[in-house]
Amino acid sequence: MNNIHALRKYLHQNPELSGQEFETSKTIATFLQQYQPDELLEGLGNGTGVIAVYEPSEEVKKSIMFRCELDALPIQEVNEFAHQSKFKKISHKCGHDGHMAVMCAFAKKLAENKMQHTKVILLFQPAEENGEGAVAIYNDTRFKTLNPDRVFALHNLPGYDFHDIVVKNHTFTCAVNSIIIKLHGKTAHAGEPENGDNPALAFAEIIKEYDQKNQPDAKKEKFTVLTPIYLTMGTEDYGISAGYGEVHYTFRRALNVEMKALEEELEQIAIASAKKYNLQPEIFWTQRFSANENNPQAVDIVRQAARDSHFNLIERETPFQWGEDFGIFTENFAGAMFGLGSGKKTPNLHNPDYDWPDEITETGAQIFFKISELIDAQ
Repeated sequence: MNNIHALRKYLHQNPELSGQEFETSKTIATFLQQYQPDELLEGLGNGTGVIAVYEPSEEVKKSIMFRCELDALPIQEVNEFAHQSKFKKISHKCGHDGHMAVMCAFAKKLAENKMQHTKVILLFQPAEENGEGAVAIYNDTRFKTLNPDRVFALHNLPGYDFHDIVVKNHTFTCAVNSIIIKLHGKTAHAGEPENGDNPALAFAEIIKEYDQKNQPDAKKEKFTVLTPIYLTMGTEDYGISAGYGEVHYTFRRALNVEMKALEEELEQIAIASAKKYNLQPEIFWTQRFSANENNPQAVDIVRQAARDSHFNLIERETPFQWGEDFGIFTENFAGAMFGLGSGKKTPNLHNPDYDWPDEITETGAQIFFKISELIDAQ
């Protein structure tokens, strides 16, 4: 298989969930071998990450990394085209199949046109959707030896015209975290609830106080969105006053430092409410995504690449409210995430009828290559 569009459709037909991308990573590694990277690393992170390294033609003076994602989502596809997913309730509804195709097309360009002094690192990262993949790659000793000077990634954006390049200094995607609060009390007879410790009033206070933290206007300071996801309490036994319950929230902020402050506030609210009603709290955190805090100089390189390639450049005013675990890389390396318009009529990300538009694959590969050329010329 040497056709990029055929590869993309094959990946779409054979999606794998976060942390389970074993066949996907094999497919990518096999495909990359025909474009002869100087080094091909497999089994990174959770065991499915792949890195291809393209050395420059002369002395290495700098290195840059580009990242795409391997994983699909637990969504039942409703499309009925020939390349529809072969698996029930698993499909590429975020465009990661297309992101991989962009990177493979980019690899082909690098094989044919080496940089002069810049090492180019292509990361095919697992488990983006659950926030675990980037951290696992970052902590992998083989990745740490690469130590890139700059990092870049793109994400396709329905709602923008094909080929638009969408940029923003500083926060591009928000910091996102999720909290699970479990409250342990004591059951009692429903006719004598005073003899037990029911978590209902504690949950009511927690929900009310969390709601007061919301500041949903992204143009104002301390933008904050807290969303209740799941709540359960007691059992369906009408003679028993509940003695246990749990509530799950996801929340987001524009800056990593602001997110850390909010996490402390939310945890203290839960602990205080539990204490007030004689309950024992258990608090867990899950699916953390650092904000993508773009380096302005790195964004300038993307801007110049877009202009040089004659793509329409759009300056985004506010951050996207969804999480993206590339934030762990922009937190530790100078870099930028930017958007690639995937059509105003394309279904939204994570919709069951979404499909990557193949006409933008070459656009993504071309702007990655142009970014590399600009950095190499510096």
